[in-house]
Amino acid sequence: MAHAFLLFLLFPYIISINIHACKQTERSSLLSFAFTLSSPSLNWTSLDCCRWKGITCNQDGWVTRLILPSKGLKGGISPSSLENLTHLTHLNLSHNSLYASLETQFFLSLNRLEVLDLSYNRLFGELPISLSSSNIRTVDLSSNHFIGAIPSSFFQQASNLTSFNVSNNSFTGYVPSSICPQHSSPFLRLLDFSSNLFNGDLAPGLGKCSELQVFRANHNNLSGFLPEDIYNATKLEEIALPLNSLHGAISDKIVNLTNLAILDLSFNHFGGKLPLNLGKLSKLKFVTLDFNNLEGALPPSLMNCTNLVELRLGNNNLEGDISVLDFSRLSQLTKLDLRINNFTGTVPVSLYSCRFLKAIRLAENHLEGQIQAEILSLKFLSLISFGYNRFTNLTGAMKILMSCKSLHTLCLSGSFVGEGMPSDDDMVDFDGFQNLRVLGLVRSNLTGKFPQQLCRLPRLLHERTASQGENYEFELPVFSANCFRIIANQNFQSQKLDFVPATIDLSTNNIVGDIPTEISQLQLLHTLGLDSNNFSGVIPDQISNLRNLEVLNLSMNQLSGIIPSSLASLNFLKEFNVSDNNLEGSIPTGTQLQSFEASAFEGNPKLCGAPLPRCESNKGIDADNKNNKDVQNGLHELPWFYIFIALGFIVGFWGVCGSLIINKIWRYAYFRFIDNLQDRVYVMVIVRINMMKKRLRG
Repeated sequence: MAHAFLLFLLFPYIISINIHACKQTERSSLLSFAFTLSSPSLNWTSLDCCRWKGITCNQDGWVTRLILPSKGLKGGISPSSLENLTHLTHLNLSHNSLYASLETQFFLSLNRLEVLDLSYNRLFGELPISLSSSNIRTVDLSSNHFIGAIPSSFFQQASNLTSFNVSNNSFTGYVPSSICPQHSSPFLRLLDFSSNLFNGDLAPGLGKCSELQVFRANHNNLSGFLPEDIYNATKLEEIALPLNSLHGAISDKIVNLTNLAILDLSFNHFGGKLPLNLGKLSKLKFVTLDFNNLEGALPPSLMNCTNLVELRLGNNNLEGDISVLDFSRLSQLTKLDLRINNFTGTVPVSLYSCRFLKAIRLAENHLEGQIQAEILSLKFLSLISFGYNRFTNLTGAMKILMSCKSLHTLCLSGSFVGEGMPSDDDMVDFDGFQNLRVLGLVRSNLTGKFPQQLCRLPRLLHERTASQGENYEFELPVFSANCFRIIANQNFQSQKLDFVPATIDLSTNNIVGDIPTEISQLQLLHTLGLDSNNFSGVIPDQISNLRNLEVLNLSMNQLSGIIPSSLASLNFLKEFNVSDNNLEGSIPTGTQLQSFEASAFEGNPKLCGAPLPRCESNKGIDADNKNNKDVQNGLHELPWFYIFIALGFIVGFWGVCGSLIINKIWRYAYFRFIDNLQDRVYVMVIVRINMMKKRLRG
C-alpha cells in the first residue's frame, strides 16, 4: 500500500521527465553539430539533451532554442547537421568564430524559425533565394563575410519580419527597397545595410514600410538623391546614411518625420539650404550633417529643437551671424561643432546657458571678439576649439580658461595672430588648467617667451595617479591636424582620431628664449612640438626625464650646443627632429637616435655622426659633453661667481683698509710694520748681492 502511494506521488514527476526528454534524432544532430567544433565549455554528455547548456525544449521534447552566443566556438559547421531540428524557433550562435555558407536547404528545414542571429562569425558565400519561414521576426547576419547581391525574393515569405541586419559584410548591388509590399514585412522596424559595398541609387519603396523606425545604410557606395517616398515612413526615428555619395538638397518634406531623433547624412554631397522649418522636428536629438556642401544661414527654427544633444554641421559652406541665434533653448545640448564654415559674429552669449555642454568647436570661421568669462558657467566643458578665427586678447583668454576645471583639450591655433605669449607675471597665480592634457597654439605668429607656468600643468605632472599610458577620448572626433601641426607630421590627417595622447604644440610661432628646464616636470607628456620658432640656447638635458615622450620636434630654431647623450633614454620616441638649428658635435651613438632619417638632423652644419656623415675625429667629444653641461648649468652658476668675488673684495678691502682709516693706532702700527718689512727685504737683498760678488771674485 505504501509503495502504491509513493508511486502515486512520483507519477507526475516521472511523466514530466518523459515529456521533456529530448528526441534521439535531435540529440544526434546536436552531437553532430558539436563534433566539428572546438569548445571546451559545452560539455554535452548527459543523455537528455534538453538539459544541455544552451538548449531549450518544449513539453513534447522537441528542441526549440539553440542559444550559444560568445562561447568561443570555432570551426566549420555543416548547416545540414541542424536540419533535423525542425521545431527550432530561436537560433543564436553570435560572437563566435564559425565558418560556413548558408545553403537553401538550411532555411527550408527550419521553417518555424523566429529569431536567427549568426552575427560576428566568419560565415561566407551568398544568401539563399528566400527566407522560407513565415514566422521569422529577426535576422541578424552582421559582421561576417557574405558577398553578392541580396535576392529580391529573399523577403517574400517573411511576412512577420521586424528586424533585418546585414551590416559589416561585403554585399553588392542595390539596397533592397521592395521589402515592404502589400503582403510582405508590414511590421518591419529595423533595416541595417551599413558597411557593405552596395552601390547605385536608393530606389523608392521604403515609404511603404509604415512601421519602419531605423534605416541605416552608411559606409557604402550609394549615389543619387534620397527617394521622396522615404518621407512617408512617418514612424522613422533614425536615418543614418553617412559615408556615401548622395547628393541633392534635403527636402522640406523631412518635417513629416515628426518622430525623427537621429539624422546622420555626414560625408556626402548634399547641398542647398537647410529646410526652413527644420525646427518642427522637436524630437531631434542627434543631427550630424558635417562634410557636405550645405549653404546659407542656420534656420532660426533650429533653436526649437529643444531635445538636441549633439549638433554637428562642420565642413560645409554655411554662413551668417551666429551671435543672433538663441542657443539658450537647447538646454540638453552637450556637443556643438560648427567648424570650417563661413560663420561671422562673436561667440553667442546664449551658448553659455547650455549648462551640459562638453565640447564646442567653432574653428576656421570668421568669428571675432574676446572670450568672455561667462564661459566658466559651463562646468562640464572638456573640449574647446576656437582656432583660426579673429579672436583677440590671448592673455585674457588664458586667464579665464585656466579656471575651466573640466577642460581637457584647448585649441586656439591660428587665432590671436601676432599677440604675445602670456608672461609668467600674467599667470603668477597659476593654479588652473587642472585637467588640461592637450594644448594647441600653432601658426599664430605669437611672440615672447615660453611661460614656465605651462611646465606645471597638473594633469601632466608625475605626481598624478593617472595611468601613464592613458589616452584621452575626444568628445568630438579629429579629422584634420590644423589644431595640432605635429599630428599632421605623423600622417594622421586623413584619419579619425578619437584618442590623442597628452600633447603641447606651440610650433610655427616666433617664441624666443631658452627652452625652460622646468619642462621636465611634465612626466606624462607624450608629444612636444616647439618647432619653427626662435628658441635659442642648448637642448635641456632635463628633457630626458620625459620618459613617456613619443614625439619631440625642435626643428627650425636657433638651438646650439650638442645633442645631450641623455636623450638616448627616451625609449618610446617615434618621431624626433632637430633639423635646421645650430647644433654641433657628434650625434650620440648606439641609441634610438640612429633609427631616424638623416632629414631629422640636417641643417646643422657642425653636426655629424650616423645617420649623418661620420665625424672626422672623436677627440674632444667628452669635453664637448662636459662643456655643454657647463654652459647649461653654468648659466645659473656664473652670476654667483661674480657675486662672491665682489663680496670678497668688499670684505677684504674694508676689513683691512677700512680699519686702518678708522683706527689711528692700528694705522701707525700697520705702516711701521710695512717700513720694517721694507728694511728687512732691502737688507736681505743687499747681503745676497755682496755674497755673490765675493764668490765671483774668488
